[in-house]
Amino acid sequence: MRMKKKTTAAASGAAKRRKGAPAARKSAPARTATKGTGTKAAGTEASTRGAVASGDKSTIRRLRAQLARAQARIEELQASAETDFLLDILNRRGFERELVRSLSFIKRYQASGALIVLDVDRLKPINDAFGHAAGDEVLKTIVAAISDQVRASDVIGRLGGDEFAVLLWNLSETDARAKAAALEEAIDRLTFVFRGSRVSAGASAGVAILTAHSDADRVLDEADRAMYVRKAQRRHES
Repeated sequence: MRMKKKTTAAASGAAKRRKGAPAARKSAPARTATKGTGTKAAGTEASTRGAVASGDKSTIRRLRAQLARAQARIEELQASAETDFLLDILNRRGFERELVRSLSFIKRYQASGALIVLDVDRLKPINDAFGHAAGDEVLKTIVAAISDQVRASDVIGRLGGDEFAVLLWNLSETDARAKAAALEEAIDRLTFVFRGSRVSAGASAGVAILTAHSDADRVLDEADRAMYVRKAQRRHES
């Protein structure tokens, strides 16, 4: 009788285990579903990071383009602030900046140069007699004549009114004075016809030699004083 009970109990336990087995198998898909959800979330996160990175690159490119445009505009404004609009050469501000830069180069590399200041002799009478349009034509023609006498590496500027300056590289004092005389001669040869009248302008030139010890303000003053001495000589000669 006791053996039967044990057999019955064993059978009952086996039945319970068989009955519980499907429940264990049903729980497996839940773990699989969780794994799939994690993979999908990881993919979404990676996709989001990629989109953000792409957006950052686009923003950087846009900002770089804006910066390039701003820098170009700054350079354009600086150039316009240093250019004489009538004559398309440097104005006083631009020429003085170039002179300072050139003196720094001369000091560093022991180079040489010369500064010539030119003053147009008879521009005011031309303006008074024929108007400022005639005076402007005279100035343009004088700048063209100066340009024909100097090298592309030399610098021409308008210091103001009827006064010009020329920065010349690698010239001895003798060559610089010869160049100043050649500029005077070239301008003296120019003639203009206004309202049937033939007129000429002429110019007086002063020279200052640039050395490693030169200062921009001093050499401008030196060349300017030399120009006025030369102007007085030319009046006496005429």
